Amino acid sequence: MYELTIEGDFAAAHNLREYQGECENLHGHNWRVQVQVTARELDRLGMVLDFRELKSALKEVLGELDHRYLNEVPPFDRQNPTTENICRFVAERLASALPGGVSVRYVRCWESERCSARYRPEPEAGRTAT
Repeated sequence: MYELTIEGDFAAAHNLREYQGECENLHGHNWRVQVQVTARELDRLGMVLDFRELKSALKEVLGELDHRYLNEVPPFDRQNPTTENICRFVAERLASALPGGVSVRYVRCWESERCSARYRPEPEAGRTAT
């Protein structure tokens, strides 16, 4: 199994609905996002995927969130914009942009230097977790 890991970032504001504490109030973060993708095979050039393509795909996904009030961005207009849900959002959006044979292993988002969440999609049917 081959793995590629990249990082990106975005800045956005949100508030957590029905949260009992300060985070129920409007506040912002400078999120750091780490993505790892995997593949069993390399392409004809000997790569999982060109890093430029992966960075571009992540930049496009994060562009949907950057400098936005997340509570107004679907699906967060209905779903709490927690760091955990943001990880899943990034993973799902990114997965749809990847070529066949390349899949998202995990997405980790830091909302601060010391606090992060990680989302790892379920393996596809017939695949074993790595």
